[in-house]
Parts: sequence; structure tokens; C-alpha cells
Amino acid sequence: MTVLVTGAAGFIGYHLSSALLSRGESVLGIDNLCDYYDPALKQARLDQLMRHDAFQFVHADIADMEALSSAVTYEIDSIVHLAAQAGVRYSL
Repeated sequence: MTVLVTGAAGFIGYHLSSALLSRGESVLGIDNLCDYYDPALKQARLDQLMRHDAFQFVHADIADMEALSSAVTYEIDSIVHLAAQAGVRYSL
């Protein structure tokens, strides 16, 4: 089963992706790696996930339909949508 996880480099997205991979699932992670939180922390999480052959990462913003459409080129069985604009004030 392939699971699409948006916000894969975030705290919850990373832990979910890691759990899915441990369970034997394939994961396609998407994240725009915004710099609201430390990008080095997000990259460190991705480096851990990239150690798994069953993990693929796409650097894209889910609000960009063209980028999202080109990223998802094969069958996805499930989607876990965790991507969000960080910080309430920033999002306004």
C-alpha cells in the first residue's frame, strides 16, 4: 500500500511516515519545507526517512496544483493530509 503524507517533514508527518515505513508501507512524502520552523530540522527528519527504500520525497507546495499533479505519478492507496500553514498570525 502506498500512502501519500502531506507535511511529511513536520513533527507529526515525520513520525507518521516513520511508523508507516516500519509497518511495511510505501510512503510518498510531500512538503514545501517552509522556513517558519528551522529548515535544518526538517531536513534532518527527511534524511532519516530517506534511508528507507520505500520512502520517496517531493519538495512541493500542495497549493500548487501543477506541482502536486506532476508529483503524484502513480497509484496512491491512502492520503494523510497534515500540511498546514504554520503559525496562526503568519497565515493571516
